[in-house]
Amino acid sequence: MEREREFVSIRWVVAGILIGIVGGLLLNRAGGAESPLFETVSLGGDLFIRLLRMVIVPLVVASLITAAAGLDTRYLGRLGGITLVYYTATTVLAAALGLIIVNLVDPGVGAVLQGAELPKEIQERQPPTFADLLRNIIPANPINALAQTDMLQIISFSLIVGIALNLMGDRAQTVKQFVNEVLELSMVIVRWVLYLLPVGVALLLMRAIGQAGTEVFAPLAKYMGAVLGGLTIHGLIVLPLLVWLLGGVPPWRFLRGIAQPMITALSTSSSAATLPVTMRTVERELKVPGYISRFCIPIGATVNMDGTALYEAVAALFIAQAYGISLDLTQQIIVLFTATLAAIGAAGIPSAGLFTMVIVLQAVNLPLEGIGLILAVDRVLDMFRTMVNVEGDAGGAVILTNIVGAK
Repeated sequence: MEREREFVSIRWVVAGILIGIVGGLLLNRAGGAESPLFETVSLGGDLFIRLLRMVIVPLVVASLITAAAGLDTRYLGRLGGITLVYYTATTVLAAALGLIIVNLVDPGVGAVLQGAELPKEIQERQPPTFADLLRNIIPANPINALAQTDMLQIISFSLIVGIALNLMGDRAQTVKQFVNEVLELSMVIVRWVLYLLPVGVALLLMRAIGQAGTEVFAPLAKYMGAVLGGLTIHGLIVLPLLVWLLGGVPPWRFLRGIAQPMITALSTSSSAATLPVTMRTVERELKVPGYISRFCIPIGATVNMDGTALYEAVAALFIAQAYGISLDLTQQIIVLFTATLAAIGAAGIPSAGLFTMVIVLQAVNLPLEGIGLILAVDRVLDMFRTMVNVEGDAGGAVILTNIVGAK
């Protein structure tokens, strides 16, 4: 009976997607962001995202502390090592795939584009250095990190607390029980929020399409095709094959099992906001043990950015081509590793997407003004690259389950 309710829920979410697309097109024709209805739609979408974000901090903290406190420390080290190797490897694969596609398609060659103004955040602030990224891992003030939802610092703090509770043994039983109950409470709230998922998806898609419209796509169609083509190959071929070969789950079963978090990612454009849905789904649909999902999904939602790395690799070469700049093999390898490191390391930086692009462009001396060329379609592409990011998180949980095994 529970399985049927989940299936019906997916059908309602798909209906929400269709309503959002049609409603967004109609909203755009009615004036887009200037339409009186736009503010109402935008408010509804914001409220839905806030509901998801409301539960992120208690869920991540409780999940990681519970996982770290309940595992043997040697086992925890193995689990962490495999998690980081998988996430890093798939991110490198994604960036490499992006470079291959953009070299084959040459989307920026001959492009005549009108650049938008460089975002104010980039004009006023310097992008983080590598030392800043490392420094940002450890919170100077854990309370401030929690209040600011700085995911990288929240993860490191939670793991440290969990390991400390683990070493304390039975003396920390009361604290462990409390944290476990916070986790259960968070999952109850997640279930409530999921009932609103079809409505939230419809409102968020309606807002995105209503604001952007379709006229901005034509000048950047080839660039969008390169990005979406790469994301499609990585999301429908590369990741499902890895899950099949290393996780033992057939591609069709894997993709069907993660339909709900993928759709949530599409509408919210946020791996963090999708995190509660991803955790619940991999446990229910893909039979991932709770201790694995609680450990690797929060980490993945923060540092596993396959879609982002692919997008930044394509965008960097597109900008180079649009300006008539040729990047040799060495420079493209620099783009590959810079996109990978930036996507992994800048998770806790505000406006991370903009700043990671700056890091990649600066690494090969490309003009920062090139970011203005692609801003018009960034919001739409962000939806799809987030889907791939979330799929990679879920794939990691399945693979870890098969490699590490049930505890």
